[in-house]
Amino acid sequence: EVQLVESGGGLVQAGGSLRLSCAASGFTFDDYAIGWFRQAPGKAREGVSCISSSDGSTYYADSVKGRFTISSDNAKNTVYLQMNSLKPEDTAVYYCAADPRSDIVTLALFGMDYWGKGTLVTVSS
Repeated sequence: EVQLVESGGGLVQAGGSLRLSCAASGFTFDDYAIGWFRQAPGKAREGVSCISSSDGSTYYADSVKGRFTISSDNAKNTVYLQMNSLKPEDTAVYYCAADPRSDIVTLALFGMDYWGKGTLVTVSS
């Protein structure tokens, strides 16, 4: 059974940093793409960042480029999202997702097969 467990969310002031973690199990980690998505109240889901566990290629939404960094520790089956220079508009529930397909740009736009339960990030102004 595929399981994705997010952690690291919380309340932070604008300009601050948080690191989200996604612990994965139940599948061959190296064969999957892992992504971070977010959804703010009343807004559509957004693909924030994705990484290919096999070759390390990455995707970032324009809204987070230069501020967020995705990384993968294949030995720990864990993906991280380092979020710096946070803005109030980054406030959302952040979800980790996984998919056996490899086109991370398409996956970021249309979503993945497996989802975690999410972790709330709140950025105060």
